[in-house]
Amino acid sequence: MADSAQTLDGPSRSMVEARGLVKAYGHVRALDTVDFRVETGEVVAIVGASGSGKSTLLRCLNYLDPPNEGDVWINGHLMGAVETVNGVRKASEREIRRHRADIGMVFQHFNLFPHMTVMQNIIEAPIAVRAMARGEAIEAARELLASVGLADKQDAFPAELSGGQQQRVAIARALAMRPRVMLFDEPTSALDPELVDEVLRVMRQLAQDSMTMLVVTHEMSFAEDVADRLVFFDKGKIIEQGKPAEVLRAPSHQRTQAFMQRILRRGQ
Repeated sequence: MADSAQTLDGPSRSMVEARGLVKAYGHVRALDTVDFRVETGEVVAIVGASGSGKSTLLRCLNYLDPPNEGDVWINGHLMGAVETVNGVRKASEREIRRHRADIGMVFQHFNLFPHMTVMQNIIEAPIAVRAMARGEAIEAARELLASVGLADKQDAFPAELSGGQQQRVAIARALAMRPRVMLFDEPTSALDPELVDEVLRVMRQLAQDSMTMLVVTHEMSFAEDVADRLVFFDKGKIIEQGKPAEVLRAPSHQRTQAFMQRILRRGQ
């Protein structure tokens, strides 16, 4: 929570809102006074060169890496803060973990527990964090595995799965917490090209089901087809945003134009 949190006007009505986010590593500002808002059910694609601040934004939103300055609201709740009779205080790590329960996060490298089966990976957090009964967690996990096309893999270990299958398990694990918003940090960049489509297919279905989603991605066709808005980051700032087709095909900012030209050349 930023020092200025108590001076800001009231909670956000958006599903996700960041105000004045700054994240610095030494003298480098990975995020430079970023204001950002996502409405309920909106799908936002975040693009930009490596090191532009995209992944840092996601990590700050869910307080895996708290910002140095600025504030984040998720579903109207001020992240990293707890209201008391004496005002607002900084949340403990245990309290922040509870705040994250509304946020599903899918990483580039899956982050599944290798010593656990698929089923064990999925049910652990709902039982530990949501206090869900084991039987209920297992039933929900089976439904989620069926929805991502892996109903027959509940007893498999991660090492027995392809990269695409592991990422689909990671998505099911995030959804098992019944989040209000899903954050995807380049979810297909570690996959072989032939495995990308199976993960994007699951994400497309989530979008059709009106899940609020923030997706850091280099998959421009996915961004154009699925996202409601495309946001271009450069040097820790939002340089340009708008309808995906407009930003991709007719960007107005010089930096966005240069980035899109490089992407097009790679695709040729």
